[in-house]
Amino acid sequence: MSAMILPSEGLLLGRARVPGFAHPRVITVRDGQVFDITAPGSATTRDICELADPASAVKAAPGTPLGSVDAVLANSWADHISDTAPSLLSPIDLQAVKAAGVTFVVSLLERVIEEQARGDKAKADLLRTDILGLIGTDLSQLVPGSETAMKVKATLIARGVWSQYLEVGIGPDAEIFTKSQPMSTVGFGADVGILPISEWNNPEPEVALVVASDGGIVGATLGNDVNLRDVEGRSALLLGKAKDNNASASLGPFIRLFDQSFSLADVKTAEIGLKVTGEDGFVLEGHSSMSQISRTPESLVAAAIGRHHQYPDGFVIYLGTMFAPVKDRGGVGKGFTHKPNDIVTISTPKLGSLSNRVRLSTECPPWTYGASHLLRDLAKAGLL
Repeated sequence: MSAMILPSEGLLLGRARVPGFAHPRVITVRDGQVFDITAPGSATTRDICELADPASAVKAAPGTPLGSVDAVLANSWADHISDTAPSLLSPIDLQAVKAAGVTFVVSLLERVIEEQARGDKAKADLLRTDILGLIGTDLSQLVPGSETAMKVKATLIARGVWSQYLEVGIGPDAEIFTKSQPMSTVGFGADVGILPISEWNNPEPEVALVVASDGGIVGATLGNDVNLRDVEGRSALLLGKAKDNNASASLGPFIRLFDQSFSLADVKTAEIGLKVTGEDGFVLEGHSSMSQISRTPESLVAAAIGRHHQYPDGFVIYLGTMFAPVKDRGGVGKGFTHKPNDIVTISTPKLGSLSNRVRLSTECPPWTYGASHLLRDLAKAGLL
């Protein structure tokens, strides 16, 4: 199992529930075994990511074996978790959770369609054809904010098709928003949540960068930036309602720290696969190529942190996706939307596979363990 879910090499950093401990434990993987490396000064993944060389620190850290990777992964599925064995959590803790929107041309087009269709899936198909014909330019070749991009913007305004999504897609300023709160993300095997009011939604398979408080990028992981297309499509001012809900942000299975075997160059060339399987026999597959991103990962980090905005505990940032599912489900012209108990798997060889089950947000386990609980428990354990 682990050969399909974890990368074949690299320094991995994560978190786990471990019997006998009130607080999450910091873990890594060595030779097919999960090791607890929690210690004073490295009691959170935030602490480790703030070190001068996180990968070397994890490699050198003494650890206590917790069991095989396969056993921990098997015990991490929401409907199979045993309290008597370790199970994975999201690999981040105190870091802020940010996301970049409209960073790929396909995603850009779909956001414009959502806005103009206002939740009407049949109208979306017609608009998709109309807008492609109207643009007449391969937007993937445009440099956001460039003179050429501004000429395209002027043309679209003149034709009455300008959109706020095109503004952040090809304009000078990137869309950076808060996806969820520190400690609220879910990990491998957990349920991910969809608001009950949503009838048109989809997964968003993405790479997420892990960034230290000084702006240095220290590693990457996989993420599902669960998207409610009908909610955001009604109004961009509903972005918070569409994006930040119980169990709506998934990350994992581990952070892969940057070292000699893995760097930002690998992130920029990653091919991200997506597979959705439903109880109704429906299967959706697709991919997102990071080489097609219109804003570089480092430029998105720079848009999020600097003299204009600080993150003392660092942050993770979803980089966006080019994948926009249009495959019909449930009838011609109805497009794709999730159904309860869909299994979503996001994967790329150098980061592994992140799998989650889809449920309503109101039916996912409530988020009850926050930063204050973690700090109290760490203090009681003498780890602060």
